[in-house]
Amino acid sequence: IRDFAPIAQTSSTPILIAVTAALPAKNVKALAALAKSRPSELSYASQGNGTTSHLTGAMFDQMVGTRMNHVPYRGTAPALNDLIGGHVDIFFNELATSVELHKAGKARILAVTSEKRLDELPDVPTMIEGGVPGFVSDTWNALSAPPKTPPQVIAKLSAALNNALKTAEVKAHYERMHLTIMGGTPDRMAAIVKADTQRWADVIRSANVTID
Repeated sequence: IRDFAPIAQTSSTPILIAVTAALPAKNVKALAALAKSRPSELSYASQGNGTTSHLTGAMFDQMVGTRMNHVPYRGTAPALNDLIGGHVDIFFNELATSVELHKAGKARILAVTSEKRLDELPDVPTMIEGGVPGFVSDTWNALSAPPKTPPQVIAKLSAALNNALKTAEVKAHYERMHLTIMGGTPDRMAAIVKADTQRWADVIRSANVTID
């Protein structure tokens, strides 16, 4: 909030709850019941301490009332490999690297953390539909400038960015990456940063999350 001047959000993608194919839970309620019956036994992978996947798992524990074991990895690939191999039970991951594994039966997506179902996974319910009201998590990208950048420069950059996001080439590229184009104003971007800072700060404090 202090060190960046927002220009505009570029894209967003929700987090998915993927489980190893051998896990008996077929939906969020079943997963919650299983985790509650085996406190600290089920494990969830993340891309590393403090990442969105880690915080989403911590938020799941808080909102659902479970206590799972967090296993941080150095990136997506090793976490997915261990999920497929059954070395971890759950991975709170992004759409692009999970959807093909789900379709191939190598892992199973139980829910998406968006407010609405995804076109790519029309049969997969949201966490809200799964019985956890208000459970929304996403990873987003944006452009920012250094602090104290003149407002007229910010406005010019924001207009150029929004125009670029409307081109067929950029739309096609984002679609291949399973990213939703966002765009918008600097004020909207600032509001998103402020809201997410508060939301994740609450999760971080409650779960005592560190980046060590």
